Amino acid sequence: AVAVGTNGFAVANDEDNPIRIYRRDQGGPPVKTFNFTAFLELDPKKSEVDFEAATRLGDRAFWLSSNGRNRKGKERSNRHRFYATTILETAHGVDLTPVGKPYKWLLEDLCSAPQLKRFNLAQAAALPPKDAGALNIEGLCGTPDQRLLIGFRNPVPGGLALVVPMMNPDGAIAGKRAVLGEPILLDLGGLGIRDMAYGEGKYLIVAGPYDGHKDGGFALYEWSGGVEQPKNLKVKLRGFSPEALIIYPDKGLKEFQLLSDDGTRKIQGRINKELPLPEQQFRGYWVTR
Repeated sequence: AVAVGTNGFAVANDEDNPIRIYRRDQGGPPVKTFNFTAFLELDPKKSEVDFEAATRLGDRAFWLSSNGRNRKGKERSNRHRFYATTILETAHGVDLTPVGKPYKWLLEDLCSAPQLKRFNLAQAAALPPKDAGALNIEGLCGTPDQRLLIGFRNPVPGGLALVVPMMNPDGAIAGKRAVLGEPILLDLGGLGIRDMAYGEGKYLIVAGPYDGHKDGGFALYEWSGGVEQPKNLKVKLRGFSPEALIIYPDKGLKEFQLLSDDGTRKIQGRINKELPLPEQQFRGYWVTR
């Protein structure tokens, strides 16, 4: 999710491909929906992209899929997408427009980068995403110098969360190969990255178990971006499955929003993600410091 307008956020999800805009101050259905499926150049037989990460740099939002296999370990070409939309704020609300071209080769870049060889990402990418040592991307965060940080839910090498910088996000959507930086390993108590966000000179990180087991817990960390390891903020996240973190420019780090992936939560006795789409729900909640 990314902040848009003065009172909203835009969300992509792992169940279908549209981007939906919601109000941040109240529940209810989306106020706008954008479907860029045609732009993404997908295999129509298996059209789900499995979007897992998003961030904003200036007037652009970047959207990233998991780049992992499906839950049965089958390869799906549509899960390899990185693209951008411009964010235009008008008197009639927020409009999103695709820019450049969808980038499809990030997994190849990760597997071939010499500085990442020790993580055996090609082998990881052949496993179901929630298996130990598999590959599953869920975090994306812009930096002050216009780079992106890619956060891995899985693998968690040596019990440390893996972050890989992308040096040229604008270049990638313009048709150039992605340039990747040196990997960063963060101590998040053995957890992987579920989302990252930047504000007021610091990064906030939502950490969670790589395998989806809630008994592993979730945690919220603050990181300076330097050599110091992140600090656990000791925020209680019980009863939620946080997968998106939004820092709003007008609120900063004093009050920010988390969104919970409630796909397996029961709604009136039924599994949420099995309900008809208009009846599906997710929760947003505020953290005040």
